[in-house]
Amino acid sequence: MSAATTATTMAGFKPQHFLWRTDGAVGIIQLDRPERKNPLTFQSYAELRDTFRALRHAEDVHAVVWLPNGGNFCSGGDVRDIIGPLVDQDMKGLLAFTRMTGDLVKAMLVCGKPIIAAVDGVAVGAGAIIAMAADLRLATPAAQTAFLFNRVGLAGCDMGACAILPRIIGHGRAAELLYTGRIMTAQEGEQWGFYNRLVAAAALEPEALALARRIARGPTFANSITKTQLYQEWAMSLDQAIEAEAQAQAICMQSKDFARAYHAFIAKQKPVFEGN
Repeated sequence: MSAATTATTMAGFKPQHFLWRTDGAVGIIQLDRPERKNPLTFQSYAELRDTFRALRHAEDVHAVVWLPNGGNFCSGGDVRDIIGPLVDQDMKGLLAFTRMTGDLVKAMLVCGKPIIAAVDGVAVGAGAIIAMAADLRLATPAAQTAFLFNRVGLAGCDMGACAILPRIIGHGRAAELLYTGRIMTAQEGEQWGFYNRLVAAAALEPEALALARRIARGPTFANSITKTQLYQEWAMSLDQAIEAEAQAQAICMQSKDFARAYHAFIAKQKPVFEGN
C-alpha cells in the first residue's frame, strides 16, 4: 500500500526510506541510516510527509512512536544528499524543498494521532524539529538537541520553529537556541518543558511504547479532537477557544465511548474504549 493514498488501514505498508512496524494500535517509525546518525533525504522527507497524511485516515493506528536507531534520533538533512544539491538550486527549487519539509510538520500536526518522540543521542536540525512537532517527548540523559540552522548560515525560522518552539519552552529560551544554534542538553530540555521526562537509554523504547499503548487504549476519537484543538487554538482568541472546546466536547458527548465510560463507572469497572 502506498502511504500517499487515502487509506483506512496501514496494514501491509512497507516504506522504502525508513522503518515502519506496528505494536498493536501503535505505529513505530525509525530512520534507517544509523551509521550516519540517521540523516534525512529528499525521498525520506517526502515519504514521511505522505505517511502522516495517510495516518489521518488510518483506523488501525491510534498513536505513533518515533524511535532512535543506533543510539541517535536524527542528524537533520543529509549534508551530501540535501545540503550540497540545495547550494545549486534556483529560488523555485529551494522554495519547493522548504515547503515540502514544512509539509511534514503540518502533516504531523493534523494527522489526528498523538505522536511520541523518543530521543537518544543526536537530534539536530530537522531532527530537533521532528521532536518539537511531536505531542510528547521522552529523552535519555545523552540526548543532544540543537536547532542549528544558524550555524550553517540559515535563519532559525525553519519548519515552524519560530511558531512552535516558543510555545513549548518560552520566547527567550527559544530565541537563544535559534540565534546561536547551540546544543540544548537533555537536562535543560527537561527543566524547560521540552522533554516530558528523562529515562535511562535501556528504558527509552519500553517507556515510550508503554505510554503510546496507554494512549491508544483511550478514547481515540476524543484524543483526535484534543490534538486538533491543541493545534487550532493557537490562532484563536480565548473566547473563540472556549466556544470551540464547547462544541468539540458536545460532539464527544455523543460518542459511544462517553456512554461506555459512564456505564463502566456505575458498574465500578474500567471502561473499554472502542474509538466511536
